[in-house]
Amino acid sequence: MPAAYDVVGIGNAIVDVIAAADEAFLAAEGLVKGAMTLIDAERAARLYDRMGPARESSGGSAGNTMAGLAALGGTGAYIGKVRDDLLGRVFRHDITAAGVHFATPPATDGPDTARCLVLVTADGQRTMATYLGACVELGPEDVDAALVGAARITYLEGYLFDPPRAKQAFRTAAAAAHAAGRQVALSLSDPFCVERHRESFRELVEREIDILFANEAEICSLYRTASFAEAAEAVRGRVAIAALTRSAEGSVIVAGGETHRVAARPVPRVVDTTGAGDLYAAGFLYGLTRGRPLPVCGALGSLCAAEIIGHVGARPEASLRDLAAVAGLA
Repeated sequence: MPAAYDVVGIGNAIVDVIAAADEAFLAAEGLVKGAMTLIDAERAARLYDRMGPARESSGGSAGNTMAGLAALGGTGAYIGKVRDDLLGRVFRHDITAAGVHFATPPATDGPDTARCLVLVTADGQRTMATYLGACVELGPEDVDAALVGAARITYLEGYLFDPPRAKQAFRTAAAAAHAAGRQVALSLSDPFCVERHRESFRELVEREIDILFANEAEICSLYRTASFAEAAEAVRGRVAIAALTRSAEGSVIVAGGETHRVAARPVPRVVDTTGAGDLYAAGFLYGLTRGRPLPVCGALGSLCAAEIIGHVGARPEASLRDLAAVAGLA
């Protein structure tokens, strides 16, 4: 049956709050630079009060990917949990305005809508403190099997693996996708997330995942090695495609017996790395759902990532569709 959507993303529905910060601020707040730290509601309120001027928008890793896919001209849907509060309405309006279908019913009680406090240092590195809030309520009952079956690819956000019931939601979604003859993709999201769930992730990858996205630190953590080359070989054959990003060194795509090396797209200056991996996935999935060769998929990912790291925020400021056309990748 023809697919109604290119990709359906499942992840933490989070409102991003992005502000500049120096390393002294990170140290004073006990935050590990470059990592994502889960915080409670009280700490979220305190940290928000101490942050500088900020930009607020709908976000979350899979949400950013779906918005990037839509910006390229792809069709996408999203499954994630928000509360029926102000931030929940902001999230729903923003992601819908970006061109992404979002129909998951909001929670009517329980924790407030999640927010991610993103602190960007002068070197462009982002450090995240995340209050998951209503995200922890997402469970298998929120997975619309018909929606999943209507998408060529179901894209799972690794961050969502922290709440226990989300693991059930992932497996429910993967089963629905495969029952419909579709593919399942997973982003490992963060090396600390991998460390928390290494064995569960490895089981999920080997049994349920067709397409894996990971950066160098994440894939090395998954297979307990300091060698990227060893990690890339370890994942070979466990998934149909592994797209492994290496920052300025570009990306490596492992598929069966093939290995494709894709150069990073140069940028005048790295301003903010928030969302770089999310937008790489957006470009890659856009190319893949259009039957493009894997090196072209990687090049589209690099193009989208380069646009996003050139400014503050995880949503594109330039037209990704126009950039792809100029680069001959449309």
